Amino acid sequence: MSHDTSRWTAVCAVDDILSNTGVCARVEGRHVAVFRVGDSQFYAIDNVDPKSQASVLARGLIGSLGERVVVASPLFKHHFDLRNGECLESPAHSVRAHAVRVENQRVLVALA
Repeated sequence: MSHDTSRWTAVCAVDDILSNTGVCARVEGRHVAVFRVGDSQFYAIDNVDPKSQASVLARGLIGSLGERVVVASPLFKHHFDLRNGECLESPAHSVRAHAVRVENQRVLVALA
């Protein structure tokens, strides 16, 4: 999966995302869930749950399944790998993962 990193969008300040939570941002018209894991790891995936079509993944619970850092959808409890967007229970329901970086205490996202 390639990211168009020439199109970075600032979505919020680092301190706007509490550790082990997510926020929703609108990037180029797309709903994106941005997560902070621990103090310094940031991930971004599509925010729309593919099964329900509701924009809710940013409100899911962050955890780990084996070596994978995941978020559990608040609706159907499917787990999405934060690194690549794969839905562990049903790969057909996977979402896009997006590039994230921190610059000057701002979180930036580049869509996949």
